Amino acid sequence: MDVTREQNYLGVFDGKVGFGARPAVVVIDFTLAYTTPGSPFYAEGVVRAVRDTVPLLAAARRAGIPVIHTKVMYHPSGADGGWFVRKVPALRKLVPGEPLAEIDPAVAPLPEEVVIVKQYPSPFFGTPLAPMLAALGVDTLILAGCSTSGCVRAGALDGVQHGYRVVVPRECVGDRHDAPHDANLFDINAKYGDVVGREEVVAYLSGLTARAA
Repeated sequence: MDVTREQNYLGVFDGKVGFGARPAVVVIDFTLAYTTPGSPFYAEGVVRAVRDTVPLLAAARRAGIPVIHTKVMYHPSGADGGWFVRKVPALRKLVPGEPLAEIDPAVAPLPEEVVIVKQYPSPFFGTPLAPMLAALGVDTLILAGCSTSGCVRAGALDGVQHGYRVVVPRECVGDRHDAPHDANLFDINAKYGDVVGREEVVAYLSGLTARAA
């Protein structure tokens, strides 16, 4: 009997983790490299995701929860990029002083929000993110950013492996092609966290705001 992809996952890969009590939003690599036409990394899907993340950030800030941003940047020699920059040579352009390496102003960090500089896909790998989240008492990661099939997926995988509930608002992540975007959202939702609508996340954050008032 032929079964659909969804039927093949029922009862095994359809669990839910839900929201915890102490969330943080991690905004992964929403830089001008992805939103500037003509850039090697430009992706319309990321432009949409940046736009759709603005209300999410507003809700997180009203709730007073941590908002942490990441961006990718390398030494001009590229030595800190290892084989990653050899596999993807266009990354070598993301060096200090390069405007494309900076976060898109539409989702600009506030002065009190930490910006983590990373060299590899996961926001956890080689960064202070894990100890920072532990010190803040965070139990839930809300992931926005790009690309869905790269750094967001890596963040979801490492997030669950570090012991966090992982939630991905689907409108707030983007990629350069629908196929890897959709496939990776499906896989994240099946194995590593919950992929939900942005408004569900905003409603959850609004509830935290109301309880704190």
